[in-house]
Amino acid sequence: MMEMKIYKVTDPEFVRYGQVLQGYDFTQIVEKMQDMPLPEDVVYEPSIAELEALPIYGQLSSAGYGEMPIQIGYCNGHNRSLNAVEYHRSSEINIGATDLILLLGHQEDIEADHTYDTSKIEAFLLPRGTAVELYATTLHYAPCNADEGGFRDVIVLPKGTNYPLSHAHGTEGEDRLLAATNKWLIGHAQGGLPEGSFIGLKGENITV
Repeated sequence: MMEMKIYKVTDPEFVRYGQVLQGYDFTQIVEKMQDMPLPEDVVYEPSIAELEALPIYGQLSSAGYGEMPIQIGYCNGHNRSLNAVEYHRSSEINIGATDLILLLGHQEDIEADHTYDTSKIEAFLLPRGTAVELYATTLHYAPCNADEGGFRDVIVLPKGTNYPLSHAHGTEGEDRLLAATNKWLIGHAQGGLPEGSFIGLKGENITV
């Protein structure tokens, strides 16, 4: 099993993947997240009214996304493995409502046949109360536990992201990676993804 070095998001190794957000108060949303479900597996909800009712919603829409409409949801649960990587045509903001580990890669390392070598993945600790912007070219997926208690992660994206597609797409090229609105996905054979997902991760299904 590959031994993963776990960096911090404040380490210089992170700057190619994103930036730590400054000038926001995430106290309320971190507290509200403690009321959200924490299953034994992983659950993702793209838009949660209780989170979007908080003042941080307007601040992130105005300053974080330049007045674009956004959605605030969460990804919570228990996870130790990579399973897949995804990317969007937009940045994604992650706010740690617990300590958690992000497994990250670079879109530029995807091969011409849309496969990706998992040995290129790097791990970063996102502490509770800290938020990062992951750039559009950063590969990511569900976080991993930083401890046995599971993880809670606030996910902020442009409105309409990660919803079911409205029509069928091609089976060639990048089109076959399209798994939801504004979501291109490359899965691992051991990742437990839905039937029809593009399986293109080569190497170990990294576990931390």
